[in-house]
Amino acid sequence: MAGFTTHTGTIVVYDVDDVDTDRIIPARFLSRVSRSGYGELLFADVRKDGFPLDRPEAKGASVIVVGTNFGCGSSREHAVWAIQQAGFAVVVARAEKDSPGYSDIFRQNAANCGLLLVELAPDAHADLTKAGTGAEATIDLPAQSIQAGGKTHRFEIDPVLKDQLLAGLDLIGATLRLEPEIAAFEGKWHAFAPTRDTGAPGGASNP
Repeated sequence: MAGFTTHTGTIVVYDVDDVDTDRIIPARFLSRVSRSGYGELLFADVRKDGFPLDRPEAKGASVIVVGTNFGCGSSREHAVWAIQQAGFAVVVARAEKDSPGYSDIFRQNAANCGLLLVELAPDAHADLTKAGTGAEATIDLPAQSIQAGGKTHRFEIDPVLKDQLLAGLDLIGATLRLEPEIAAFEGKWHAFAPTRDTGAPGGASNP
């Protein structure tokens, strides 16, 4: 997958807390055998007249601004796929003292699929939501900043995760970068493995 450096696009504000993965992509769609076609199913059970993503000013948006504890509930990569296939490259959540912006499992699934998750403090997040749906935002991952509504806010991100996203690597790809070190370790390490002495009385196993 392509590495992430900077992205400029319009935002859509869906400032709702505790959005679980079943709301993002209902469970009945998880039996599909294809990995494509999930974008049109994003928020399928809650998209009614006036839903934020369906408003005219949200057309073409590629940055979605959500509340806190986004992606909680059961683990499903399909939730990340649905967000990406609906055209979103970045999700921006609100981090509170007693609530992270995202659930840990959703965070890891997003990283493995190349979806950038940004967490902002409440005041910075309020500035972004105030800018409103249709406003333009620029997210700079190397600088760890997001600019919108005439203001620039910095965000924190785990250095290992940042490097993974910049390089466009999933977990397997990130591991393979360490292949020489892994091979060197395996060449020196001798695991204990029991052996079977077929000549022992009664076929007993001897270590």
